[in-house]
Amino acid sequence: MKIAVFCGATTPHNPQFALAARQLGELIASNGHSLLYGGSNLGLMGEVSGAALKNGGQVIGVIPNFFSEEIIQSQPVTQLVRVASMAERKEYLIAQSDAFIALPGGIGTLDETLEVMVANQLGLSQKPMGLLNTNNYYQNLIAMFQHMEKEGFYNLANAHYLFLEKEPELLLQRLTNFKPNPDKGPVAKRLRSKA
Repeated sequence: MKIAVFCGATTPHNPQFALAARQLGELIASNGHSLLYGGSNLGLMGEVSGAALKNGGQVIGVIPNFFSEEIIQSQPVTQLVRVASMAERKEYLIAQSDAFIALPGGIGTLDETLEVMVANQLGLSQKPMGLLNTNNYYQNLIAMFQHMEKEGFYNLANAHYLFLEKEPELLLQRLTNFKPNPDKGPVAKRLRSKA
């Protein structure tokens, strides 16, 4: 599988996040999967990609051209894909990957995660999205989804492509064993059928 990992290029305050990123990178490589990510060697991006490379994994970095040439060329990857913008990077990662994992991260990580979730909800893709819930990092996001449902803006039944686990190994297993459920038809299919 090609697995895109969304995460920040900053060093987190909690060292558990970096440890989980390294564990995930090692697991992706040792299980024969390819890692796609945002191309930086900083922060959690550097942790996950460095661990995958160290364990013989295929690491594909996708980086926008507006970064300096020095930064672009300094990325230790097996394949470097250069794109024009952040939006094009996100589009490439989503199109080329079979599954996605969000490590703890900031608004960029959240943006990428929600883009995958919306595409699945609308039936534009059927790819699993995993949240690595290290130290309960994503509990407040899950609570927000529940609040959205309570207020009538979201149906958690549409989140059947979303997986939440605290351990990298368990999350990776769930994603690799994932099979789309045809009984839970996407919103876009239902909307088209009424047209």
